[in-house]
Amino acid sequence: MTAAASGAVPGATACVAAADAASAAETDTGAAAADTNAALREEVESVFEYMPATLAGMLAVAGVITLMFWQLTPAPLLLGWLGAFGLLWLLRISMLQRYRRAIRAGTADWAAWLRIWNSTTLVSGALLGLAAWLFYGRGAGIQQTGLIILVYTYCIAAVPVLANQLRLFIAFATLCFVPMIVRIASDGDFYSYQLAGELLLIVSLTTVLAGSQRQALQRVTALKLRADQLLLQLGIEMRAAEAARQVAEVANRAKTQFFAAASHDLRQPLHAMGLFAEALRQRTHEPEVAQLVNSINESVDALEGLFSELLDLTRIDSGAVEVHRADFEIGDILRKLKLHFEPTAFEKGLALRLRGGRHAAFADPLLVERILRNLVANAIRYTDDGSVLVSCRRRADRVLLQVWDTGVGIGAEERDRIFEEFYQVPGRQAVTADQRKGLGLGLAIVMRLARLMDVPLTLRSEVGRGTVFTLSLPLGHAPRAAPNSLARKASVDITLDRRLIIVVEDERAVREGLEVLLKGWGATIASFDSVAAAERWIRESNSPVQPALAIVDYRLEQGRTGIDAIVALRRRFGSELPAIIVTGSTTSSHELEAQAHDFHLLIKPVLPNKLRAMISFKLGARPPLPAPPRQPSGAHAQAG
Repeated sequence: MTAAASGAVPGATACVAAADAASAAETDTGAAAADTNAALREEVESVFEYMPATLAGMLAVAGVITLMFWQLTPAPLLLGWLGAFGLLWLLRISMLQRYRRAIRAGTADWAAWLRIWNSTTLVSGALLGLAAWLFYGRGAGIQQTGLIILVYTYCIAAVPVLANQLRLFIAFATLCFVPMIVRIASDGDFYSYQLAGELLLIVSLTTVLAGSQRQALQRVTALKLRADQLLLQLGIEMRAAEAARQVAEVANRAKTQFFAAASHDLRQPLHAMGLFAEALRQRTHEPEVAQLVNSINESVDALEGLFSELLDLTRIDSGAVEVHRADFEIGDILRKLKLHFEPTAFEKGLALRLRGGRHAAFADPLLVERILRNLVANAIRYTDDGSVLVSCRRRADRVLLQVWDTGVGIGAEERDRIFEEFYQVPGRQAVTADQRKGLGLGLAIVMRLARLMDVPLTLRSEVGRGTVFTLSLPLGHAPRAAPNSLARKASVDITLDRRLIIVVEDERAVREGLEVLLKGWGATIASFDSVAAAERWIRESNSPVQPALAIVDYRLEQGRTGIDAIVALRRRFGSELPAIIVTGSTTSSHELEAQAHDFHLLIKPVLPNKLRAMISFKLGARPPLPAPPRQPSGAHAQAG
């Protein structure tokens, strides 16, 4: 069995090889047949394009012969020749019309039409040779010379048309000239023999000329066919490229949707985990537990950052990020950077300095802020001693935003590659957890956002001394200062005692985590798992107690959203009810909805300190509210 099997393999291989060879041969044969058919079509189209000129030439030949020999030749003989020539002319007219109809109908048989055209061409050559035989001896020197010139001119005129078919041209020239040469030589004198020899030499040279013309035409035809093939191939490749582009766009959209959905679903348990961890911290004062909670919160924060970077990258690549340019002050962004990064820099023992906030730029402020956030985060991550400086200065009609650090620096061979996604400088030792958690996406996002805004981003670095990134923006005009309705700074330590907070969240783990955390902060909770449950509670509640705040999820049951819950609550408790929407989606339309419906947005996972800061900001200095009403038994609510 083994031997048979092993012996069968070479045979099978040989069969496969033979099949491949046969397939290749069939392919080559098919390609050759296609080239031959294309060349045949090209030849037929070429000769029929000459047909109107050929018909005009035939009329000219018939007219000149009639004028020269009308009085020198018996009428029956001349009229008989003219009749035969006229019938051929009419036949060619009819043939041309039928050919054009066949072309329009798409039923042209190229080989058949070439045979028909060749046959009529030989007949015309025979009639011209017959005229030389019949009329040469009936005229004087002027008529004889005119007849020779006429026949030779007609023969020369046929060279461009018949050169592709050299045998046909030789047969045509033979039919035209041999009767004339024989007729001239039949006179028997020296002059006749000399003239016949000269005509024979002229015919031979004309044949050589036709051969050269044939080679030139073949090269032109081959080039034209090659050009047609290249155009056809280009069209196929362009269609394939267009199809590939459409497939890539669909794939990009699918990738973005996948990352958005996956990010939303993964943020939910992370968000709940952070809430439960903070609740655990409040229930115990053991240092080990506090350290574990800090580690959990750091891990949640790191994962949230990775989700955001991946989603940002896919949104940029798919064209979902649009540029909205406006005049803005650099100081607005620097203040946000200070609030966000100063604690991180302080924790590492670094000085975070920000300079030049008085300047204004004309660009997309959100994208510029995103670029600076990534650059500053990268600078703090890889700087262990010294400082990080974010500066802005004017240069002519540009403002230069620069991020300086005193970190490890980047080698010359790595400076082009650090902007590639998932690329990290090899050999750089990650000595802290913050350095280890990077995916190598931050600088890739920075470069793509800079290209999206069409602004230059440059890098200078020296190993062991630090790095500076420079973003060059168009100079802008400082916008008018808007009236600040939030001048009073909220205290993060504002009390939640005796304040009623409405929670609408369909994820049980998240809802329970919020309940435990908010109760630990002293709040009274009314929680619901759907908009319908919240609406039912609103209808059944008769107490005048005003809720202090609503915290709702965005995606809720049966396609409803947190906006529906906010609208229902405000309809019952007034339009001034503060609201926070917590969502795992990073869709940019949420910001427009937040402006339209007056709520603030938090992206999951939300660290407890961020949630507490946002609650304090929303509540401000509002006085404590009376005790909440007792909850109806029919509503899905929890009060504490």
